[in-house]
Amino acid sequence: MISGHTTVAAVIGDPIAHSRSPAIHNAAFEAVGLDWVFVALPVAAGNGAGAVEMMRIAGIAGMSVTMPHKDAVAAAADERAEAVEALGAANCLVSLPDGRIRAENTDGAGFLAGLADDADQTVEGRRVAILGAGGAARAVAHACGAAGAAAVLVVNRDAARAAVAASLAGTVGTTADHSDIATADIVINATPVGMGGDRSSPCDPALLHVGQLIVDLVYDPAETPWLAAARAAGIAAHNGSSMLVHQAAIAFTHWTGVAAPLEVMRSVVENNLG
Repeated sequence: MISGHTTVAAVIGDPIAHSRSPAIHNAAFEAVGLDWVFVALPVAAGNGAGAVEMMRIAGIAGMSVTMPHKDAVAAAADERAEAVEALGAANCLVSLPDGRIRAENTDGAGFLAGLADDADQTVEGRRVAILGAGGAARAVAHACGAAGAAAVLVVNRDAARAAVAASLAGTVGTTADHSDIATADIVINATPVGMGGDRSSPCDPALLHVGQLIVDLVYDPAETPWLAAARAAGIAAHNGSSMLVHQAAIAFTHWTGVAAPLEVMRSVVENNLG
């Protein structure tokens, strides 16, 4: 039962009604016996910094952040985790006991944990190709570089954006083109291509080959045309649902100090995605 003692956490974005975060986190709170509730709050573009102040005023204990607010909340927070400093973007806000707000970015760590979960693999010593140069691509590039990837190849039509994303991987980061995809051990789609009813692919599936590991960060639908083509060719391929679960689990622990009930959270995602 929700009462005056119930702790509130939230997700903000524009739009936000589609978010699966309330279902994931409310199930997790119930599973560990916390008197918490998680709600979705529509916050219009341009009001991200105001949402940080709202978090203070209303006593919101934790907040997930989606587009278009990730940059604004990072700038408005009182302190920033190393990944946030590097990326200039946050997807998680934590209310500290002294009233300050700390910004975290759980996307990169969530990707690495999802890769280990799905494929029992790491990026250490591997050549990683990332398709895209947006927020997800930058977070993954930064995480892969920090986790010891041998090379991080960023493929994007905009050379300047590709260079920015590649730089986040450190000395192993470089821009690349589609001809380099075949040289990668792990190929990641970090674009929205294939989401919803989009039947296109982020690259020609003919560029992929057996022996590679394919990860599509899109999780709705659970199998994009690109994933389907890779699997039909006998290539190991996974979607972004594990990243979704793990980045949410990391945020859950930041807020509550309690280990996240991963199996419960995974079950909610699987049921939501059919």
